[in-house]
Amino acid sequence: MTDAHLKHVVTSSLWSSSEAAKATQGTAKGQWVATGISIDTRSLQKGDLFIAIRGDAMDGHQFAADAIAKGAAAVVIDHEVAGVPADKVLMVADTFKAMQDLGIAARARTGAKIIGVTGSVGKTGTKEMLGRAFSSIGFTHYSEKSLNNHWGVPLSLARMDAGCDYGVFEMGMNHANEIAPLSAMVKPHIAIITTIAPVHTEHFPDGLTGIAKAKSEIFSGMDKNGIAILNRDNAEFDVIVGEAKRQGITKIFTFGTKEGSDARLLDCLVASNGTQIKANILGEDFTFSMKDAGPHNAMNVMSVLLAIKLMGGDMAKAITALRDIEPVAGRGKRELINIGDASNPITLIDESYNASPVAMQAAFKVMALIDPGRGGRRIAILGDMYELGQDSAKMHRDLELPLKAAGIDLVYTCGPLMKNLYDALPEQNRGAHRDEAPEMAQIVPEVLVPGDVVLVKGSRGGGDKPRMQLVVEALRQMPVKATNSANQPTLERK
Repeated sequence: MTDAHLKHVVTSSLWSSSEAAKATQGTAKGQWVATGISIDTRSLQKGDLFIAIRGDAMDGHQFAADAIAKGAAAVVIDHEVAGVPADKVLMVADTFKAMQDLGIAARARTGAKIIGVTGSVGKTGTKEMLGRAFSSIGFTHYSEKSLNNHWGVPLSLARMDAGCDYGVFEMGMNHANEIAPLSAMVKPHIAIITTIAPVHTEHFPDGLTGIAKAKSEIFSGMDKNGIAILNRDNAEFDVIVGEAKRQGITKIFTFGTKEGSDARLLDCLVASNGTQIKANILGEDFTFSMKDAGPHNAMNVMSVLLAIKLMGGDMAKAITALRDIEPVAGRGKRELINIGDASNPITLIDESYNASPVAMQAAFKVMALIDPGRGGRRIAILGDMYELGQDSAKMHRDLELPLKAAGIDLVYTCGPLMKNLYDALPEQNRGAHRDEAPEMAQIVPEVLVPGDVVLVKGSRGGGDKPRMQLVVEALRQMPVKATNSANQPTLERK
């Protein structure tokens, strides 16, 4: 399991021993004050309350003593652990439930306006933009990483300071009935659904309609004054509106490119040095630029600015906060890699965190707008897309046309599912195919030249790191190898 600390101002106390004991119905031993929450000793900060969660592979209790040694204020455990001082303990019946209880209590004690976001794609990037934008107008709580599931949401809630003005929470799902319990904890005042796309389709026999209904569970934790912000351009728009109304939501606002959208994207000009955006938000025109924002991100910016406007926030401050925001690692972050010609670097687009057909096509469109350098090419390195059901092979093959439309010169494929795409590609566009990411990571750096634009994208393969991130890490090592090679003594024949 991974851990993420929040971008917020740490106060003198997040949880006192008595507050934490009351929230969890546990027994606090000793008097202590925690300034943060951690479930991972690798990222634990001094003063954190460490919760010993039992995960799929490890039991956090085995790290409780280490947490104390690293400066934890106390540990939440369900049985005595050797090496843990008796006065630094919150004893509970169930540590996972205790984390949920802390999250619920944190939500109950705050007067913050809460924004929840979900969607098939784009929710993490939208959450990040919401966090930045709302931080420009008030004390805002939002997590750095994708804490959006049954343990990530209560963890993120438990870390929320009682004095926050705004809180932003991402909610994800793989199956129906997973978002409803998260929304019940978050209780959002505003709910944003980015879009509905064929992701996790193997779990939804009724296709996009089923996915739309599952995403619409976000409305279930809202009261009658809740506000829904929906993508008018999405094919499932009417389904989501129906679900919102069925759950008592009457304040429905929209974003998109279509006429009548409350936040309308009028123009989006993407260039290598940034994106120029023209928009109309509730009747007011705005023109601004953003760094590394493709058309799909520009669309999600509309939902962010609409939320700011509906909350009465300062639009100028919010737009300024968004200007220099960059995609996070694995989600579209761009890097320049010098492999010997500083004036003609390789452009790496790191999309290694996850993938779906719609996200693949969005990434191709961004790539098409970035011109290669001298002698460079557009190269896509693509890994398997998971949970697509019985149409998975076809969905992989169908990427061939979007790749062609984007002017991709070479395609390298990784994984048995991506073999379907490789076989469908014209001979001149085939780079190579490998079944495993480590094999791909070995061969790709050898074929790149200065000026190449390289996209790496694929679904997560489990473990701490996405499988295609191995390829990204290999590309990042290219300058090191080039430098080492250049520093080697030259052997001369005599």
